[in-house]
Amino acid sequence: MSLNHSKGRLIGLSRELLRVWQETQESWRDGKAREFDSTYMQPMFDAVDHAAAAIEDLDKVLHRLRQDCEL
Repeated sequence: MSLNHSKGRLIGLSRELLRVWQETQESWRDGKAREFDSTYMQPMFDAVDHAAAAIEDLDKVLHRLRQDCEL
């Protein structure tokens, strides 16, 4: 499995979770919902964004390494 495929899968699953979370928030609107969102959901979505950027950077490094090894 390529890094780009893994990154795409991670982003896709994160988007699906965000969609479901937004649906949940339509009926769960109390203080605990806001606490859950700020404590768990938002940090996780931020972490996914950072992970996707790191995967992209790592893919670039691996691509350069492959090119260097082919010389």
